[in-house]
Amino acid sequence: MRKNGFFISPSVGKLTINKMVSELVDFINEEPSDFYRLVVGTDSKSKRAKKDYQLDLITAVVIHRKGKGGRYFWQRNKKKKAHSLRDKIYTETLYSLDLAEILVPLLQKCLNGEPYELEIHIDVGQNGPTREMIKEVVGMVNGNGFTAKTKPESYGAFVVADKHT
Repeated sequence: MRKNGFFISPSVGKLTINKMVSELVDFINEEPSDFYRLVVGTDSKSKRAKKDYQLDLITAVVIHRKGKGGRYFWQRNKKKKAHSLRDKIYTETLYSLDLAEILVPLLQKCLNGEPYELEIHIDVGQNGPTREMIKEVVGMVNGNGFTAKTKPESYGAFVVADKHT
């Protein structure tokens, strides 16, 4: 699903997915006894491109060391404009799931069983028009074996990814 294989780190710059995983592992190995949360979240904006509109998708990967800060990486992709809000939210969620399904085996291979919690952050909440989709997209994430977080807990999507859309 992702056409762009590169991620951007505010502190390191442009990275391949393997180099990003290496950075995540190095961060965890700095304090291996601490608790870590790995977050994947996507946000998007419709932008005009030439005569057509397209969806500008930002997927963020956040590694959070509980009580001690964290780091994040992001990736930009473009897709034809979503036809509805439901399509837009589904697309964002699918981009996050796709990346999580790639990251998990890479991290398992590198971390040798070191514990971390993985969450998929979805840009939906109890207020506004997305409230009707919460059960659907949370079910989609949970059905793929991941923990879903929605607003106000889904900072990976509506804060970190949104920062770059």
